Amino acid sequence: MVSKARIRLSSTNPQDINTICTEIRDIADKTGVKLKGPIPLPTKKLQIPTRKSPCGQGTHTFDKWEMRIHKRLIDVDPNERFLKRLMRIRAPDDVFIEIELL
Repeated sequence: MVSKARIRLSSTNPQDINTICTEIRDIADKTGVKLKGPIPLPTKKLQIPTRKSPCGQGTHTFDKWEMRIHKRLIDVDPNERFLKRLMRIRAPDDVFIEIELL
């Protein structure tokens, strides 16, 4: 028997990931399931420096591009009703949901 479900959420937009977390929390409240989280994990920063000059001539000036990946972790005592409702959540394209049954 499964004792715990771990839900990992990751996104580049923190507002989208927080709305999904509140939806999961609402589903857990309606079904009466114990919920731990959402636990914010460290934000991963991907940085890419690029040259401003396309030909390589001139001054050495750089643009710095950065993409941040926000992550949340939620632990839930799984229930069949909870998992069915969880599968029906409409998530934006930039939010990745990973469910692991432990």
